Amino acid sequence: MSEDWGIVTLPTSGDPEKVAIGRLKAASDMALKYYGTPLVVTTSGGKDSSVCVELALRGGIPFEVQHNHTTADAPETVRFVRQEFARLENLGVKCTINYPAYKGKRTSMWSLIPQKLMPPTRLMRYCCSVLKEQGGNGRFITTGVRWAESSRRKRDRGVFEAFTRNKDKRLILKGENQKPSEVFESCKIAAKRVVNPIVDWPDKQVWSFLQDAKVPVNPLYECGVSRVGCIGCPLARKSKRYDEFRRWPAYEKLYIQAFDRMLDERRKRGKMDGNWMMGGTGQDVFRWWMEEDVLPGQISVDDILEN
Repeated sequence: MSEDWGIVTLPTSGDPEKVAIGRLKAASDMALKYYGTPLVVTTSGGKDSSVCVELALRGGIPFEVQHNHTTADAPETVRFVRQEFARLENLGVKCTINYPAYKGKRTSMWSLIPQKLMPPTRLMRYCCSVLKEQGGNGRFITTGVRWAESSRRKRDRGVFEAFTRNKDKRLILKGENQKPSEVFESCKIAAKRVVNPIVDWPDKQVWSFLQDAKVPVNPLYECGVSRVGCIGCPLARKSKRYDEFRRWPAYEKLYIQAFDRMLDERRKRGKMDGNWMMGGTGQDVFRWWMEEDVLPGQISVDDILEN
């Protein structure tokens, strides 16, 4: 059985705001018709999420807002999301905070690390899949992903997307010259469907829109933070991570404590062979995780994966 997604008319050019709203309206129509639920706008507490929420309000579409509580976000971000949810709920928008779960139980970054027996790394981003990407399952969602953020996103992300566990069956619509039916051609595809309405917006366009619209933004931007995310994210530069731990020293302690519990669990399971010396403390793991000098005999990421 297939569905005719080609009924949706997408704007192809013109004012970036109108184009983005057109994308949201198209996604909203599809969400209502084929899912029977409103479009979900996901918010991380960052500037791009704030733009998407404001565009959805201006578009006059029915929508909900969801936030995935990672447990490793900055306190300022947590407070900002709460304040924004109060504002949006007063406007009649349903807002939901999704709390992370692993193996059927509530979890956090600090309990996940001992369970996974390794720190989150660039290659093993289990934290993202568990803490950030579980919300919105079974719904049509909106994100603030933009090509300007990285060359990888420019290569791999699109305006409309259908993500499946089989990467070979992932469907991407890069631009409005393609029909949505090319991406969502079969109702049999079990996928999370996504619209990224500002995917082609440069940073300048984002800030210009926010300033003109007087949209509330995370106060961290006023402190010089360029991107909002989990504190200590291994995808960030080392200097940025150290800046974050100087600003929020309690999070460094939480990571070290989690690494200590991780080592205890590895010992219990007999996974402390000679390859992983590291002094046997969470502090040593933290130093390794922060990409400091690795002494001979210390474990590599490849060693972790083999164990």
